[in-house]
Amino acid sequence: MYLDFGVDDYVVKPFSPREVVARVRALLRRVGVQEEIAVGDLRIDLRGHSASLSGERLELSKLEFDLLSALAQHPGMAWPRERLLERVWGSDFPGTERVVDVHITGLRKKLGDTSDTPRFIETVRGVGYRFREE
Repeated sequence: MYLDFGVDDYVVKPFSPREVVARVRALLRRVGVQEEIAVGDLRIDLRGHSASLSGERLELSKLEFDLLSALAQHPGMAWPRERLLERVWGSDFPGTERVVDVHITGLRKKLGDTSDTPRFIETVRGVGYRFREE
């Protein structure tokens, strides 16, 4: 019955943790893990933790790469600053969400982006940021 509603799989109680792990692994094999994101002349190698623009390697810090990959993996989705802060810096980060703005500014410079005419990262007023869809 649940499969008719779009559920990929389900486990009936009682179940063993081994069964759950096996089912999750099977789902991951089916879905596959995205290894590279390509948008125009921007390439993001998720596995290799690197990015290039027009064939030139971008010198990104770990935080900049994590921020770029978080946005690029969900194009078109508006990310609130709080969510980006939690995803990239962790939930126990003591700073404010304005640190996201500072890193977005640096990332935009490296991408040759501007806030007025963004190619990749656009500001969503009152919310945060969004990676532009092609």
